[in-house]
Amino acid sequence: MLTKEIFNIKSDDEFKFLCLKVFKFQFENNPVYRNFCELLNRNPENVQEIINIPFLPIEFFKSKKIVSVNKVAESIFTSSGTTGSTTSKHFVTDLEVYENSFKKAFHQFYGEPSDYTILALLPSYLERTGSSLIYMVDSLIKDSINPDSGFYLNNLSELSEKLEALDKGGKKIFLIGVSFALLDLIEISQFSLTNTVVMETGGMKGRRKEMIREELHEVLKNGFGVKKIHSEYGMTELLSQAYSYGDGIFKCPNWMKILIRDPEDALTFLPQNKTGGINVIDLANINSCSFIATQDLGRIKNDKIEILGRFDNSDIRGCNLLIL
Repeated sequence: MLTKEIFNIKSDDEFKFLCLKVFKFQFENNPVYRNFCELLNRNPENVQEIINIPFLPIEFFKSKKIVSVNKVAESIFTSSGTTGSTTSKHFVTDLEVYENSFKKAFHQFYGEPSDYTILALLPSYLERTGSSLIYMVDSLIKDSINPDSGFYLNNLSELSEKLEALDKGGKKIFLIGVSFALLDLIEISQFSLTNTVVMETGGMKGRRKEMIREELHEVLKNGFGVKKIHSEYGMTELLSQAYSYGDGIFKCPNWMKILIRDPEDALTFLPQNKTGGINVIDLANINSCSFIATQDLGRIKNDKIEILGRFDNSDIRGCNLLIL
């Protein structure tokens, strides 16, 4: 089965082989993606390298049903959005694939969930339905098999007391939170944590002034008393996440890869040290589309992935095929 191969990739050659295999499968079975590829005159016959695979602009998830299998969706993940804005919809036809992806990735980067007390401070996600992040964290909390693990909404004082007590008790803690909520937490309490991984998932969600990552991490490091702030890079349209142990440097699981495209020419890729648009290969997206051109900016420097922010709409070039 293709999904089994995807989660057992061991080398670059295996990754390339499966990329081309998945491209062929999605070209043949995903009508929206096939139409996009044909407009670019790309097909399995003339695509022999990863860099020649077309990357579907992420905006398509707002207006099209992006699926590569004829199955009823087990879940529909939706993006957050401002009032009146169009949200993305990811039709997930096999939740087991998503669970395999985030569980194997968590194990690769952090070990077993049962090694931690997992505390989640994700109010903006809890307050709506259809969040893939909530689905993932809820599953990891259950896998922690720990009565102290759980979600927190506005009960920051309770979370502060629990976090302080658990950390002093020598237990390993994994605190994952949206940026504005983590800032709220350190405003009511200052910490000196020694056994806690603090991970931000990004986003002020209109609750606070946007901050560059370096500034945000400096404030959070001082507030929590930790040396590094970890980060998660994921989105509604993907079933995999990249993780950072600090300093905005990300690593991908073996079935995910990030490429940097020229912001002036969406079909050209940039060399290392050049800033451009982030294209993501997520082979866990086998049943939707594995090749996504995001609206994020980044660069690869000395083979290290840096996520730098988002495009302005005015900055996007070379995507004139957005309307099929």
